[in-house]
Amino acid sequence: MDFQALPSEGFSGDIPAFPLDPIVLFAEHFADGKKIREVDEGASEDFHSREGAVWAEAWRTPQAAAWALDPWRWPVIAEYCRLKVTVELDPGSNASLVGQLHRYREQIGLTPAGLRLNGWQIARDQVSKRRAEREAARSSNEGSSGTLSARERRLRAVGDGGGT
Repeated sequence: MDFQALPSEGFSGDIPAFPLDPIVLFAEHFADGKKIREVDEGASEDFHSREGAVWAEAWRTPQAAAWALDPWRWPVIAEYCRLKVTVELDPGSNASLVGQLHRYREQIGLTPAGLRLNGWQIARDQVSKRRAEREAARSSNEGSSGTLSARERRLRAVGDGGGT
């Protein structure tokens, strides 16, 4: 099976609009012995805000590069985000919600098994790793003054012959 390589640095494209209607939360209280149920605008706004943050985080993962090509997945990703916020707000959520959250993660490729099921693989970023190693070596070779001796400059110009 061939795997689609996903960018290890994550998706840098435009984040689509959240495709689900905002959720409305209610507060309940008793007045004159009757149960009153009212829209809790503050809690609803807080939920919607956190949902947007989770949506944005999800769209910066490597998997989002594949999701961007399949808009039919976006409502499922939004449902994952909504469920994640629901579980975050109630750490004592029942086990079935936590289990469902794991199933969503797998379905949209956010677990190792989900990556395999979707035929995806996160590409290893060898170029930036080598660049970082060279920069670290260069800065450790430079003295505290930041200048190299004539000998060090000649050695750097010749290099190690490894083609890097």
